[in-house]
Amino acid sequence: MVSGGENEQVSNKQVILKNYVTGSPKESDMYVRTNGTIRLKVPEGTNGILVKNLYLSCDPYMLHLNNMKNDGATNTDSKPPVTPLVGYGVAKVLDSEHPNFKKGDLVWGITKWEEYSLITDFQKMFKIQHTNVPLSYYTGILGMPGITAYTGFYEICSPKKGDHVFISTASGAVGQLVGQLAKLLGCYVVGSAGSKEKVDLLKNKLNFDEAFNYKEEPDLDAALKRYFPEGIDIYFDNVGGKMLDAVLLNMRPHGRIAVCGMISQYNLDKPEGVHNLMHLLIKQVQIKGFVVSDYYHLFPKFLDLVLPHIVEGKIVYVEDIVEGLELGPSAFVGLFSGSNVGKQVVLVSKE
Repeated sequence: MVSGGENEQVSNKQVILKNYVTGSPKESDMYVRTNGTIRLKVPEGTNGILVKNLYLSCDPYMLHLNNMKNDGATNTDSKPPVTPLVGYGVAKVLDSEHPNFKKGDLVWGITKWEEYSLITDFQKMFKIQHTNVPLSYYTGILGMPGITAYTGFYEICSPKKGDHVFISTASGAVGQLVGQLAKLLGCYVVGSAGSKEKVDLLKNKLNFDEAFNYKEEPDLDAALKRYFPEGIDIYFDNVGGKMLDAVLLNMRPHGRIAVCGMISQYNLDKPEGVHNLMHLLIKQVQIKGFVVSDYYHLFPKFLDLVLPHIVEGKIVYVEDIVEGLELGPSAFVGLFSGSNVGKQVVLVSKE
Protein backbone atom coordinates (compact mmCIF):
# COMPACT_ATOMS: atom_id res chain seq x y z
CA MET A 1 0.00 0.00 0.00
CA VAL A 2 1.12 3.53 -0.85
CA SER A 3 -0.46 5.95 1.62
CA GLY A 4 -1.04 9.64 1.42
CA GLY A 5 -4.66 10.75 1.90
CA GLU A 6 -6.45 11.14 -1.40
CA ASN A 7 -3.44 9.71 -3.21
CA GLU A 8 -3.58 6.42 -1.30
CA GLN A 9 -2.97 3.46 -3.56
CA VAL A 10 -3.50 -0.22 -2.83
CA SER A 11 -2.88 -3.48 -4.66
CA ASN A 12 -5.95 -4.96 -6.34
CA LYS A 13 -6.45 -8.72 -6.55
CA GLN A 14 -8.69 -9.85 -9.45
CA VAL A 15 -10.25 -13.01 -10.92
CA ILE A 16 -9.69 -13.20 -14.70
CA LEU A 17 -11.07 -15.61 -17.31
CA LYS A 18 -8.04 -17.43 -18.76
CA ASN A 19 -9.73 -19.58 -21.40
CA TYR A 20 -13.20 -19.70 -22.87
CA VAL A 21 -15.19 -22.50 -21.26
CA THR A 22 -15.94 -25.72 -23.10
CA GLY A 23 -18.33 -28.15 -21.41
CA SER A 24 -18.55 -27.48 -17.68
CA PRO A 25 -16.44 -24.66 -16.18
CA LYS A 26 -13.11 -25.66 -14.61
CA GLU A 27 -10.93 -23.86 -12.11
CA SER A 28 -8.18 -23.80 -14.73
CA ASP A 29 -10.42 -21.64 -16.93
CA MET A 30 -9.76 -18.78 -14.49
CA TYR A 31 -6.82 -17.32 -12.61
CA VAL A 32 -6.21 -14.83 -9.82
CA ARG A 33 -3.77 -11.97 -10.30
CA THR A 34 -2.75 -8.83 -8.48
CA ASN A 35 -3.04 -6.01 -10.98
CA GLY A 36 -0.58 -3.38 -9.77
CA THR A 37 -2.16 -0.66 -7.64
CA ILE A 38 -5.37 1.32 -7.72
CA ARG A 39 -5.85 4.85 -6.41
CA LEU A 40 -8.70 5.02 -3.90
CA LYS A 41 -10.13 8.08 -5.58
CA VAL A 42 -12.67 8.48 -8.39
CA PRO A 43 -10.87 9.97 -11.42
CA GLU A 44 -11.76 13.58 -12.15
CA GLY A 45 -14.58 13.96 -14.62
CA THR A 46 -15.92 10.47 -13.88
CA ASN A 47 -19.47 10.41 -12.54
CA GLY A 48 -18.75 7.22 -10.61
CA ILE A 49 -18.02 5.62 -7.26
CA LEU A 50 -14.96 3.75 -5.99
CA VAL A 51 -15.95 0.76 -3.86
CA LYS A 52 -14.33 -1.89 -1.71
CA ASN A 53 -15.98 -5.22 -2.51
CA LEU A 54 -17.07 -7.12 0.60
CA TYR A 55 -19.08 -10.07 -0.73
CA LEU A 56 -19.39 -11.54 -4.23
CA SER A 57 -22.26 -13.67 -5.43
CA CYS A 58 -21.64 -16.94 -7.30
CA ASP A 59 -24.43 -17.51 -9.83
CA PRO A 60 -24.67 -19.91 -12.81
CA TYR A 61 -25.91 -17.10 -15.07
CA MET A 62 -22.40 -15.57 -14.83
CA LEU A 63 -21.49 -17.95 -17.65
CA HIS A 64 -23.65 -15.83 -19.94
CA LEU A 65 -23.11 -12.46 -18.27
CA ASN A 66 -19.36 -12.80 -18.92
CA ASN A 67 -19.74 -14.64 -22.25
CA MET A 68 -17.53 -17.33 -20.75
CA LYS A 69 -18.40 -19.75 -23.57
CA ASN A 70 -17.66 -17.23 -26.33
CA ASP A 71 -21.15 -17.80 -27.75
CA GLY A 72 -21.55 -16.71 -31.34
CA ALA A 73 -17.83 -16.30 -31.97
CA THR A 74 -16.45 -17.18 -35.38
CA ASN A 75 -12.83 -17.34 -34.19
CA THR A 76 -12.67 -20.34 -31.84
CA ASP A 77 -8.97 -19.70 -31.12
CA SER A 78 -9.57 -16.26 -29.64
CA LYS A 79 -8.70 -15.50 -26.03
CA PRO A 80 -10.99 -13.78 -23.51
CA PRO A 81 -10.34 -10.13 -22.63
CA VAL A 82 -7.99 -9.68 -19.66
CA THR A 83 -10.58 -8.05 -17.40
CA PRO A 84 -12.12 -9.15 -14.08
CA LEU A 85 -15.25 -11.27 -14.10
CA VAL A 86 -18.49 -9.38 -13.55
CA GLY A 87 -21.26 -10.34 -11.13
CA TYR A 88 -23.42 -9.20 -8.26
CA GLY A 89 -21.86 -8.21 -4.97
CA VAL A 90 -22.01 -6.12 -1.81
CA ALA A 91 -19.57 -3.23 -1.46
CA LYS A 92 -18.68 -0.15 0.60
CA VAL A 93 -18.28 3.24 -1.06
CA LEU A 94 -14.79 4.69 -0.47
CA ASP A 95 -15.17 7.72 -2.73
CA SER A 96 -18.00 9.17 -4.81
CA GLU A 97 -18.52 11.70 -7.57
CA HIS A 98 -22.15 10.60 -7.98
CA PRO A 99 -24.93 12.63 -6.33
CA ASN A 100 -26.85 9.56 -5.13
CA PHE A 101 -23.95 7.95 -3.27
CA LYS A 102 -21.57 9.16 -0.58
CA LYS A 103 -18.48 7.82 1.17
CA GLY A 104 -19.43 5.14 3.67
CA ASP A 105 -22.59 4.01 1.86
CA LEU A 106 -23.17 0.27 1.54
CA VAL A 107 -24.43 -0.90 -1.85
CA TRP A 108 -25.37 -4.07 -3.72
CA GLY A 109 -25.48 -4.64 -7.45
CA ILE A 110 -23.25 -5.37 -10.42
CA THR A 111 -19.56 -5.10 -9.61
CA LYS A 112 -16.34 -6.85 -10.63
CA TRP A 113 -14.53 -9.84 -9.16
CA GLU A 114 -11.73 -7.83 -7.58
CA GLU A 115 -10.96 -6.15 -4.27
CA TYR A 116 -11.68 -2.58 -5.42
CA SER A 117 -13.87 -1.45 -8.31
CA LEU A 118 -14.72 1.77 -10.11
CA ILE A 119 -18.47 1.74 -10.81
CA THR A 120 -19.89 3.99 -13.52
CA ASP A 121 -23.06 2.08 -14.52
CA PHE A 122 -25.80 2.41 -11.91
CA GLN A 123 -28.71 0.65 -13.64
CA LYS A 124 -28.19 -2.35 -11.36
CA MET A 125 -26.76 -0.67 -8.24
CA PHE A 126 -28.81 -0.19 -5.08
CA LYS A 127 -28.10 1.53 -1.78
CA ILE A 128 -28.48 -0.72 1.28
CA GLN A 129 -30.85 0.91 3.76
CA HIS A 130 -31.38 -1.97 6.20
CA THR A 131 -28.34 -3.30 8.07
CA ASN A 132 -30.16 -5.27 10.79
CA VAL A 133 -29.52 -8.43 8.76
CA PRO A 134 -26.21 -9.93 7.55
CA LEU A 135 -24.76 -7.89 4.66
CA SER A 136 -24.15 -11.11 2.75
CA TYR A 137 -27.94 -11.46 2.44
CA TYR A 138 -27.81 -8.76 -0.24
CA THR A 139 -26.03 -11.26 -2.52
CA GLY A 140 -28.95 -13.61 -1.99
CA ILE A 141 -32.28 -13.40 -0.22
CA LEU A 142 -32.34 -9.56 -0.24
CA GLY A 143 -30.56 -9.19 -3.58
CA MET A 144 -30.96 -10.48 -7.11
CA PRO A 145 -31.89 -14.10 -6.15
CA GLY A 146 -34.47 -12.85 -3.66
CA ILE A 147 -36.21 -10.58 -6.15
CA THR A 148 -36.04 -13.45 -8.66
CA ALA A 149 -37.88 -15.73 -6.23
CA TYR A 150 -40.46 -13.05 -5.45
CA THR A 151 -41.05 -12.16 -9.10
CA GLY A 152 -41.26 -15.71 -10.37
CA PHE A 153 -43.62 -16.83 -7.62
CA TYR A 154 -45.95 -13.85 -7.25
CA GLU A 155 -45.81 -12.11 -10.64
CA ILE A 156 -45.46 -15.12 -12.96
CA CYS A 157 -47.23 -17.91 -11.05
CA SER A 158 -50.14 -15.98 -9.45
CA PRO A 159 -50.25 -18.30 -6.42
CA LYS A 160 -53.20 -18.89 -4.11
CA LYS A 161 -53.65 -20.68 -0.82
CA GLY A 162 -53.78 -24.45 -1.21
CA ASP A 163 -51.81 -24.61 -4.47
CA HIS A 164 -49.53 -27.60 -4.97
CA VAL A 165 -46.05 -26.18 -5.63
CA PHE A 166 -42.96 -27.96 -6.94
CA ILE A 167 -39.50 -26.36 -7.00
CA SER A 168 -36.37 -27.80 -8.62
CA THR A 169 -32.91 -26.92 -7.23
CA ALA A 170 -34.95 -26.10 -4.17
CA SER A 171 -32.07 -25.61 -1.73
CA GLY A 172 -30.33 -23.09 -3.98
CA ALA A 173 -30.19 -19.32 -3.77
CA VAL A 174 -33.65 -18.82 -5.32
CA GLY A 175 -35.48 -22.06 -4.59
CA GLN A 176 -35.18 -21.94 -0.81
CA LEU A 177 -37.00 -18.59 -0.70
CA VAL A 178 -39.69 -19.63 -3.20
CA GLY A 179 -40.53 -22.60 -0.98
CA GLN A 180 -40.81 -20.52 2.16
CA LEU A 181 -42.95 -17.88 0.45
CA ALA A 182 -45.25 -20.65 -0.76
CA LYS A 183 -45.52 -22.14 2.73
CA LEU A 184 -46.35 -18.74 4.24
CA LEU A 185 -49.16 -18.46 1.69
CA GLY A 186 -50.56 -21.85 2.73
CA CYS A 187 -49.41 -23.98 -0.20
CA TYR A 188 -48.31 -27.62 -0.25
CA VAL A 189 -44.61 -27.47 -1.19
CA VAL A 190 -42.20 -30.13 -2.49
CA GLY A 191 -38.62 -29.56 -3.60
CA SER A 192 -35.99 -31.58 -5.42
CA ALA A 193 -32.27 -31.42 -4.69
CA GLY A 194 -29.12 -33.41 -5.40
CA SER A 195 -28.07 -34.89 -2.06
CA LYS A 196 -29.45 -36.31 1.19
CA GLU A 197 -27.99 -33.34 3.06
CA LYS A 198 -29.95 -30.92 0.90
CA VAL A 199 -33.15 -32.95 1.14
CA ASP A 200 -32.87 -32.96 4.94
CA LEU A 201 -32.24 -29.20 4.85
CA LEU A 202 -35.41 -28.60 2.85
CA LYS A 203 -37.59 -30.64 5.17
CA ASN A 204 -36.04 -29.84 8.55
CA LYS A 205 -34.90 -26.23 8.26
CA LEU A 206 -36.73 -24.66 5.32
CA ASN A 207 -40.15 -26.11 6.22
CA PHE A 208 -40.90 -27.86 2.91
CA ASP A 209 -43.65 -30.47 3.18
CA GLU A 210 -41.61 -33.02 1.23
CA ALA A 211 -38.37 -33.23 -0.72
CA PHE A 212 -36.53 -35.82 -2.76
CA ASN A 213 -33.10 -36.48 -4.26
CA TYR A 214 -33.60 -36.50 -8.02
CA LYS A 215 -30.35 -38.44 -8.46
CA GLU A 216 -31.94 -41.42 -6.70
CA GLU A 217 -35.07 -41.38 -8.86
CA PRO A 218 -34.71 -43.44 -12.06
CA ASP A 219 -38.24 -42.44 -13.09
CA LEU A 220 -38.92 -38.74 -12.46
CA ASP A 221 -42.54 -39.06 -13.60
CA ALA A 222 -43.16 -41.76 -10.98
CA ALA A 223 -41.42 -39.66 -8.31
CA LEU A 224 -43.62 -36.66 -9.05
CA LYS A 225 -46.78 -38.81 -8.99
CA ARG A 226 -45.70 -40.09 -5.57
CA TYR A 227 -45.49 -36.58 -4.12
CA PHE A 228 -48.25 -35.02 -6.23
CA PRO A 229 -50.93 -37.70 -6.70
CA GLU A 230 -53.41 -34.92 -7.56
CA GLY A 231 -50.96 -33.03 -9.79
CA ILE A 232 -48.98 -29.77 -9.69
CA ASP A 233 -50.43 -26.26 -9.80
CA ILE A 234 -47.14 -24.33 -9.84
CA TYR A 235 -43.71 -25.41 -11.03
CA PHE A 236 -40.76 -23.10 -10.37
CA ASP A 237 -38.20 -24.39 -12.86
CA ASN A 238 -34.49 -23.92 -12.24
CA VAL A 239 -33.20 -26.91 -14.25
CA GLY A 240 -35.14 -27.54 -17.48
CA GLY A 241 -34.42 -30.78 -19.33
CA LYS A 242 -35.74 -34.12 -18.12
CA MET A 243 -37.30 -32.66 -14.98
CA LEU A 244 -39.35 -30.14 -16.98
CA ASP A 245 -40.46 -32.92 -19.30
CA ALA A 246 -41.64 -35.04 -16.34
CA VAL A 247 -43.39 -32.08 -14.72
CA LEU A 248 -45.43 -31.43 -17.88
CA LEU A 249 -47.00 -34.88 -17.46
CA ASN A 250 -48.09 -33.96 -13.94
CA MET A 251 -49.41 -30.42 -14.27
CA ARG A 252 -53.00 -29.74 -13.24
CA PRO A 253 -55.40 -27.86 -15.54
CA HIS A 254 -54.59 -24.13 -15.64
CA GLY A 255 -51.23 -24.72 -13.95
CA ARG A 256 -48.41 -22.18 -14.10
CA ILE A 257 -44.73 -22.69 -14.80
CA ALA A 258 -42.09 -20.01 -14.15
CA VAL A 259 -38.89 -20.70 -16.09
CA CYS A 260 -36.14 -19.18 -13.95
CA GLY A 261 -33.13 -21.23 -15.05
CA MET A 262 -32.04 -24.33 -16.96
CA ILE A 263 -28.82 -25.34 -15.29
CA SER A 264 -29.08 -28.92 -16.61
CA GLN A 265 -28.64 -27.52 -20.13
CA TYR A 266 -25.97 -24.86 -19.72
CA ASN A 267 -22.97 -27.10 -20.34
CA LEU A 268 -24.37 -29.45 -22.97
CA ASP A 269 -23.06 -29.24 -26.52
CA LYS A 270 -26.52 -30.24 -27.72
CA PRO A 271 -29.44 -29.25 -25.46
CA GLU A 272 -31.99 -31.94 -24.59
CA GLY A 273 -35.38 -31.76 -26.20
CA VAL A 274 -38.69 -31.42 -24.33
CA HIS A 275 -41.22 -33.97 -25.56
CA ASN A 276 -44.39 -33.43 -23.52
CA LEU A 277 -45.37 -29.94 -24.69
CA MET A 278 -48.80 -31.21 -25.78
CA HIS A 279 -49.79 -31.05 -22.10
CA LEU A 280 -49.47 -27.27 -22.19
CA LEU A 281 -52.33 -27.28 -24.69
CA ILE A 282 -54.47 -30.05 -23.24
CA LYS A 283 -54.32 -28.67 -19.69
CA GLN A 284 -54.17 -24.97 -20.65
CA VAL A 285 -50.93 -24.57 -18.72
CA GLN A 286 -49.11 -21.23 -18.80
CA ILE A 287 -45.31 -21.29 -19.06
CA LYS A 288 -43.24 -18.12 -18.99
CA GLY A 289 -39.58 -17.30 -18.84
CA PHE A 290 -38.47 -14.09 -17.17
CA VAL A 291 -35.41 -11.93 -16.59
CA VAL A 292 -35.33 -10.39 -13.14
CA SER A 293 -33.82 -7.07 -14.23
CA ASP A 294 -37.18 -6.25 -15.86
CA TYR A 295 -38.74 -6.33 -12.39
CA TYR A 296 -36.31 -4.34 -10.26
CA HIS A 297 -38.96 -1.64 -9.89
CA LEU A 298 -40.65 -4.08 -7.48
CA PHE A 299 -37.69 -4.04 -5.08
CA PRO A 300 -39.38 -1.79 -2.45
CA LYS A 301 -42.52 -3.96 -2.50
CA PHE A 302 -40.36 -7.08 -2.22
CA LEU A 303 -38.45 -5.67 0.77
CA ASP A 304 -41.67 -4.72 2.53
CA LEU A 305 -42.83 -8.33 2.32
CA VAL A 306 -39.65 -10.29 2.98
CA LEU A 307 -37.60 -8.20 5.43
CA PRO A 308 -40.07 -8.41 8.35
CA HIS A 309 -40.32 -12.18 7.90
CA ILE A 310 -36.51 -12.46 8.08
CA VAL A 311 -36.26 -10.26 11.18
CA GLU A 312 -39.04 -12.25 12.88
CA GLY A 313 -37.41 -15.58 11.96
CA LYS A 314 -40.32 -16.72 9.79
CA ILE A 315 -37.99 -16.94 6.79
CA VAL A 316 -34.50 -18.40 7.15
CA TYR A 317 -31.70 -18.44 4.61
CA VAL A 318 -28.84 -20.87 4.15
CA GLU A 319 -25.50 -19.62 2.83
CA ASP A 320 -22.31 -21.39 1.82
CA ILE A 321 -19.56 -18.80 2.32
CA VAL A 322 -15.92 -19.23 1.29
CA GLU A 323 -13.36 -16.71 2.48
CA GLY A 324 -10.88 -15.13 0.08
CA LEU A 325 -11.10 -13.97 -3.53
CA GLU A 326 -8.65 -16.71 -4.52
CA LEU A 327 -11.35 -19.30 -3.68
CA GLY A 328 -13.81 -17.62 -6.06
CA PRO A 329 -13.06 -19.85 -9.09
CA SER A 330 -13.56 -23.11 -7.16
CA ALA A 331 -16.75 -21.77 -5.57
CA PHE A 332 -18.13 -20.80 -8.97
CA VAL A 333 -17.21 -24.14 -10.56
CA GLY A 334 -18.85 -26.00 -7.66
CA LEU A 335 -22.24 -24.58 -8.59
CA PHE A 336 -22.41 -26.86 -11.60
CA SER A 337 -21.74 -30.05 -9.64
CA GLY A 338 -23.98 -29.02 -6.73
CA SER A 339 -21.18 -29.00 -4.17
CA ASN A 340 -22.56 -25.88 -2.46
CA VAL A 341 -25.24 -26.13 0.21
CA GLY A 342 -27.35 -22.97 0.04
CA LYS A 343 -26.45 -19.65 -1.53
CA GLN A 344 -22.78 -19.63 -2.63
CA VAL A 345 -20.97 -16.46 -1.52
CA VAL A 346 -17.34 -15.33 -1.64
CA LEU A 347 -16.23 -13.19 1.30
CA VAL A 348 -13.68 -10.74 -0.06
CA SER A 349 -13.27 -8.47 2.96
CA LYS A 350 -14.84 -8.00 6.38
CA GLU A 351 -14.43 -4.22 5.92
